[in-house]
Amino acid sequence: MPKDFDNWNKEKKNLENIGPEELPFHEREIWWCSLGINLGDEQDGKNELFERPVLILKKFNKKVAWILPMSTKTKEGIYYHNYEHDGHTFSVILSQVRLISVKRFRRFVRKISPNQFSIIKNKLINFLK
Repeated sequence: MPKDFDNWNKEKKNLENIGPEELPFHEREIWWCSLGINLGDEQDGKNELFERPVLILKKFNKKVAWILPMSTKTKEGIYYHNYEHDGHTFSVILSQVRLISVKRFRRFVRKISPNQFSIIKNKLINFLK
């Protein structure tokens, strides 16, 4: 299926023009985020807003953060961390850590536990070694 780069470019222009310059967000939070249409195997957003849930890994300031994209499909291997919430399993995609602007954040979902966050960070650190 061909990727819809044209509509993503329109949405990206909207995000740049009307997205918030600053937003109260914190590490350990999951947000719906407009990741867009990306190249190759980079994780794409879905739906008309090109969204995907992401975990905020590191907040650098009120405008940018490192995030980890997430999937509702369970994935196995060293590049993923699976966790359960309300009877659903989600995969955090460790291999696709990226820096994004707060302008991409759409809506807050929830905050994960400090213990779960620590496990994810340790997996990522070990993965990077």
